[in-house]
Amino acid sequence: MGIKPDHWIRKMALEEKMIEPFVEGQVSKGVISYGLSSYGYDIRVSDEFKVFTNVHNSMVDPKNFDEKSFVDIKAPECIIPPNSFALARTIEYFRIPRSTITVCLGKSTYARCGIIVNVTPFEPEWEGFVTLEISNTTPIPAKIYANEGIAQVLFFEADEVCETSYADKKGKYQKQTGITIPRIS
Repeated sequence: MGIKPDHWIRKMALEEKMIEPFVEGQVSKGVISYGLSSYGYDIRVSDEFKVFTNVHNSMVDPKNFDEKSFVDIKAPECIIPPNSFALARTIEYFRIPRSTITVCLGKSTYARCGIIVNVTPFEPEWEGFVTLEISNTTPIPAKIYANEGIAQVLFFEADEVCETSYADKKGKYQKQTGITIPRIS
């Protein structure tokens, strides 16, 4: 298994529609960078956010998630309260090949501000918009910029294809179109 370089990502994005829309280079002037990089792809966050709140005295329970636990925001910027959390989604839609798995890491510009982005791996044959988990670990409000870079996806191709892909097991987050809250099968 090895990490895939820019020319492989470009080929898969353009010929196999692995990433749509695809930005064929780094866009960085005046923005938090996004687009194709040497060994990955810097994804953008959309203008849709779900910011966690405790207005309704809810509890976060992954087996019984209460949608009153967050406030929906659609805006060019999102302010995450101190020591709080938000969900968002990518602008890009992904179609991961059967021989590939990804790892996604938050961008250093945000990490240096105490903003941590967590995304679970994109499994073989998973597809959809990525739901992003964004934590503000600081004691002050944090700003997230829509339509700019938020994290980098690294692509790893296996020497042989997996026996069971995400599509084969009919994964519960397959082909998600918006910000997807926790689900139990």
